[in-house]
Amino acid sequence: MRFVQTYLNTDPDATVRLRIAGDSAYLTVKSRNHGAERNEWEYKIPVSDAREMIEDCETSPVIDKTRYRDGRWEIDVYHGALHGLVIAEIELENLHEKVDLPDYIGREITNDTRYYNSSLSQSGEIPLND
Repeated sequence: MRFVQTYLNTDPDATVRLRIAGDSAYLTVKSRNHGAERNEWEYKIPVSDAREMIEDCETSPVIDKTRYRDGRWEIDVYHGALHGLVIAEIELENLHEKVDLPDYIGREITNDTRYYNSSLSQSGEIPLND
């Protein structure tokens, strides 16, 4: 599924994302990360409202990506300025769950804030490996 998303607020304590996903749109508020865990509240809104907010509100640059699913994995393939970036994410059952990584998984970026979509929207470029 194709996602177009932007941020109304990128503060790590209260990130506010605006996303158009296919024929639906959502406003999502996320709390600060605590390791691999954080709170998230998501509200469905009319697509026309989302488009109007993107045009009329001061937002971060738009991120354009396609999401694929492989079992519990979500694989995001980025377009535009972030072309070439691919991020895979799994929703854990609990923080201590052991996960067998598929062959396509590269390095771990869970706690690397440079790869948060809110950060990527601000930088507009793929982070360099350290």
